Amino acid sequence: MPIVPHSSYRAPWWLPGGHAQTIVPALARLVPPVTRHPERIELTDGDFLDLEWLRNGNKRLVILCHGLEASTRAPYIQGMARALANRGWDALAWNYRSCGGQLNRLPRFYHSGATTDLAAVVSHALDTHPAETVDLVGFSLGGNLVLKYLGELGTGAVGRIGRAAAFSVPCDLACSSSALDRPLNRAIYMRRFLVSLAGKVREKHRQFPERIDPAGLRGIRNFHDFDERYTAPLHGFRDARDYWTRSSSKPFIPAIRVPTLLVNAANDPFLGAACHPRAEAANHPHFHFEMPACGGHVGFPGPPAAESWPERRAADFLGGRPPPA
Repeated sequence: MPIVPHSSYRAPWWLPGGHAQTIVPALARLVPPVTRHPERIELTDGDFLDLEWLRNGNKRLVILCHGLEASTRAPYIQGMARALANRGWDALAWNYRSCGGQLNRLPRFYHSGATTDLAAVVSHALDTHPAETVDLVGFSLGGNLVLKYLGELGTGAVGRIGRAAAFSVPCDLACSSSALDRPLNRAIYMRRFLVSLAGKVREKHRQFPERIDPAGLRGIRNFHDFDERYTAPLHGFRDARDYWTRSSSKPFIPAIRVPTLLVNAANDPFLGAACHPRAEAANHPHFHFEMPACGGHVGFPGPPAAESWPERRAADFLGGRPPPA
């Protein structure tokens, strides 16, 4: 312990396999926006972040972190905000740089290890909300940010962060990039991400024609190519491998000092074996790892209901309910 030995998640019999359990919830679930109060905060480097609040006057606050090329309006973000608000939390969702509908100002974007932006959001929340501590929930890339941030803080998180939950996290970026480069995954998922990212590179070129060259988009087939050509040089990394090594959250897990839950499904098509940190969880006093047999990537489909399984699971954990024996 605290490897969670028995997950409560059960996939519906009529939706087998990691791909179906990933794709169907992403396409079928619609959640009306509940974080309706926008706010823009200015960052010390001259850029900005766009936030959205759900304020009901509660004393508890959760900060929600979305996945790659998503936004605060993702159904899993709005569903989690609604579920936790129904249980006594206020919610703050935030858009990463370039994800809020307006391109950011600087010749950079967001990336998997950009925890300084999460730190700015946490500091702003604690300065402006009555909560004494905040809870964190992250999905996919957002979960990597949460785990890395908590590991970087170490004991500094105590008294600042209450609890955290993360779902479908590529905590070893090299492993996840390799998994997504498999032929079927490249056709289903990689192409969609690269098209979206390429559009932002072209927009950045119009902002900074001397700094960003869209010609480099030719021949990009996978995340290694994109991170080598754009992510690494724009964000101060030597190359793609350096970016993956320094931004992966897995090496930071041993330093986590607040109660934290990671849920990665065994059949998640975005993840390989190194993204299931069993060794890091074994005998860790604060980090709980749960690996359901099914669920896909940020999927976890179930019978039609107002709340999804991740929403109930996060609410239980953040509320202090112990994991199943």
